[in-house]
Amino acid sequence: MFRLNLKIALRNLWRNKTSSVINIIGLAVGLSACLLLLLYVNYEVNFDRHYKDADKIYQVLTNFQDASGKITSTGQSPGNGIAKAIKTKIPEIDAITRISGGNKSLIANQQKSFNRVDMFADPDMLKIFNYEFVAGDPNSALNTPNAIILTTETAKLLFGTTDALNKTVRYQNNKDLKVTGVIKDLPTNTSLRFDYLMPWSFYESIDDYAKNPGWGDFSYLAMARVNNPASIDLINSKVKKLFNENYTEQKNQNFLFPLSDMHLHDEFLNGKSIGGDIERIYLFIALAFGILLVACINFMNMATAKSERRAKEVGIRKTIGATRNSLIIQFLTEALVLATLAVLIAVAVVEASLPVFNNLLNIKVIIDYTNTGYWLALLMVALLTGLLAGAYPAIFLSSFNPIQTLKKKAARTRLIPINLRQVLVVGQFCFAIVLIIATLVIYKQMQYIKNRPVGYNINLLAEMSQDGALFNKFELFKDQVLKSGAATAVNQTSQSMTHASNWFYGFEWPGMEEKGKEIVFNRLQTQYDFVKTSGVELLAGRDFSRDFASDSAAILLSSTAVKVMKLKNPVGTNVKLFGNQLKVIGVFKDFLWDSPYHSGRQMVINFNKNQGGIINLQLNPANSLSKNIELISVIAKNINPDYPAEIRLINDLYANKLQSEKILGILVNLFGGIAILISCMGLYGLVAYSAEQRTKEFGVRRVLGASVGNIMRLLSVSFLKMVFIAACIGVPLAYYLMNRWLTSFEFRTTLSWTIILVSIVGTTIIAFLTVSFQAYKAAKANPVDALKYE
Repeated sequence: MFRLNLKIALRNLWRNKTSSVINIIGLAVGLSACLLLLLYVNYEVNFDRHYKDADKIYQVLTNFQDASGKITSTGQSPGNGIAKAIKTKIPEIDAITRISGGNKSLIANQQKSFNRVDMFADPDMLKIFNYEFVAGDPNSALNTPNAIILTTETAKLLFGTTDALNKTVRYQNNKDLKVTGVIKDLPTNTSLRFDYLMPWSFYESIDDYAKNPGWGDFSYLAMARVNNPASIDLINSKVKKLFNENYTEQKNQNFLFPLSDMHLHDEFLNGKSIGGDIERIYLFIALAFGILLVACINFMNMATAKSERRAKEVGIRKTIGATRNSLIIQFLTEALVLATLAVLIAVAVVEASLPVFNNLLNIKVIIDYTNTGYWLALLMVALLTGLLAGAYPAIFLSSFNPIQTLKKKAARTRLIPINLRQVLVVGQFCFAIVLIIATLVIYKQMQYIKNRPVGYNINLLAEMSQDGALFNKFELFKDQVLKSGAATAVNQTSQSMTHASNWFYGFEWPGMEEKGKEIVFNRLQTQYDFVKTSGVELLAGRDFSRDFASDSAAILLSSTAVKVMKLKNPVGTNVKLFGNQLKVIGVFKDFLWDSPYHSGRQMVINFNKNQGGIINLQLNPANSLSKNIELISVIAKNINPDYPAEIRLINDLYANKLQSEKILGILVNLFGGIAILISCMGLYGLVAYSAEQRTKEFGVRRVLGASVGNIMRLLSVSFLKMVFIAACIGVPLAYYLMNRWLTSFEFRTTLSWTIILVSIVGTTIIAFLTVSFQAYKAAKANPVDALKYE
């Protein structure tokens, strides 16, 4: 029976080539879009879930509190002393590690050198994260200070092979380390990414600050592995007490939060997660199945539109004994054949487009064809699509009365199918209008955030790491760069202008209230020409200057810092930073040093000639960008030949902060366009069938004097009415959804009437062009061809 149904299905598909092609292409495009979106969703949802016992891995966070105990914010750096305290006092935690690094540093052997991402951690790191070792012993790989673990990619770069165990590499051109392990490359959906890992004991030997961790400083991450996730509430009740048992200057609480949830649930309010990027994931899931639903609606519309053509077939088959169930199975078989063909095409499209998709979003989504779950998922999608698209047509077509159909009265049963087709078309274009408005609002919001004043000269500012000889020979480098004309100003800072994050307690000033101890300040360290190089705007006072020897003990305050400190005349005020007496010489306007989505927070910039890390360069606008970079690279290479000169544009680094909204915009743009395309294909097919059914009517009208315009209007208006109704439903829905999305931003644009008008007009024009092409073709047909057989 199945073989017979399959043969009939294939014959019907071949006989109705136009509708079959429209259905297959529509379903294939919808399925490929759905699969791509679901692959991306799977990639995001599985962030940090590839580790063994991922449910036991937790990150230690901090709830900052005021004097009353109210939680003011939640931070990911938990206080530098918490890891040791947890290890000593919480037996329910099997392992805990401090983590630092994440910066590009020089790693070399005798022949090759590369800038790669470093990381430092305690030996427990290898107990928490089950990295797959290609060589070495995870139980001892971080036990000695001179140890280093390489990823396979780094090992191959340095040695051309993963057989690197016990070989020597040189860190930052001055420390020799022995390779004690080689691990497989980390998946791209991993939060803690590195190219090589070194022990914390080595970190203490190169950074004295790490030897004596202070509870009032928040510089390091901490990761823990619990023995039983079910007891996390008990564990947190103990962890919350540790901070104030060891540090009485401020009321804070630490707590453990699942690492696998941090990527998508990293927004906190009152110490509780309230969401984050998970809302984007919900949006993409809805978009994926929305597009698939639009493609299925096309199938339903096309199947019911040609019901009159199939009516006689149904009548004859019922007359000779076919049951309704057998007819339903027959029509569902046709739908499943179409869905199967569409799935095969969709898989090929996804495979071909995946490299472009990955490059567009700067991710690495792969399809594991050896995974049985993938093929089962494809099979389920094919069945779901076939059943979803074919169920209604099968039930509708099989319900025809054989007597009526053989008397050509099937068309009179038009009340349900025509009304349903109208509802489906309205639904399609309602979805399209919502996507168009969403696309425009997301673009406008991105431009609003992007064009928000950064607070410093972002367009011509560049930075490079102050490695090797550039630290001790900074003044020589600065002098040569200025003489070359590649830059108009140069200075050094402890961190990048785009991510100057160094929070601390203990700042003191005259007239400080008791609750002033609760305030956490961010700090950036720099030296001369900071304002001149960066373009940060001074509101009062001056920059650090060589003309004032006392500036070695000087400090700048942000406008927000002045506000929270309640200083009326800040310039000239003496303050204390870690017990050192400093003098305020200037106040600068808040600049965006962290997230562009939030308002400015209190920051101090103190003078420190010995605390480098980043060299900032204000590029010369008189030269081309390539010329400036080439000149700087040559000078850096001459002074610091062992290190590659990597010059980064601040504009590009700042743009990376908008990556989340950029991905959202790309996906909504791309797949919104696909949804509109599929809707138009379905509309085109409906108009074609409507024109075919009314061929004789149009022939009579033409003979009686109707113009081409009259015929086109007759065929087009009914469909354009549906688009208008879709706009009436879609616009309020989109307005509600996008206003709700905008409320998640502290700085946000507004949903203007221009966007709504553009979406309505755009959809109407697209629908009109789709309809009018087929309408014109029908109207121009020779009426003789339609009437000569009557």
